[in-house]
Amino acid sequence: MENLKKKLEEREGKWAEELSLVLWADITTPKVATRQTPFSPVFGAEAVIPSEVRVSTHMYGCIIENRNQVEMVSSLDTVDKLRTSAQIRMASYRQTVARSYNKNVKVRTLQVRDLVLRKVFQNTKNRQAGKFAYNWEGPYQVESIVGNEAYRLTTMEG
Repeated sequence: MENLKKKLEEREGKWAEELSLVLWADITTPKVATRQTPFSPVFGAEAVIPSEVRVSTHMYGCIIENRNQVEMVSSLDTVDKLRTSAQIRMASYRQTVARSYNKNVKVRTLQVRDLVLRKVFQNTKNRQAGKFAYNWEGPYQVESIVGNEAYRLTTMEG
């Protein structure tokens, strides 16, 4: 999406010409989480830029159509293995990202009678206040500890 936004902002009114190029670049670029292109786990093969097919390169100059069909069928047989390895890599990537995100988090347990603020969520936010609405409300006092990091709160008036 960032690539698409950058390219379209550069071209202003001529975004129609750039759209297909940006989308193709996204399809042919390996993603960090899976180390594969989005095309490969779906179809079992890598996406190819049309100019690579037209120009006779070593990779495509040696392809025989019958052999290509056999290899495509065999790659479809291994697509489940490819998807499984992509899922494993994604799970590992998520853990790595979570670990780096959480390394600066400091766990803080609250005690009874501590004063806290409560986050205002979308369903409890005052719609008339617009974007200047408060993100936090309170103060509240911790009345009791209900469970694992769950607390019963009361207002200062009780």
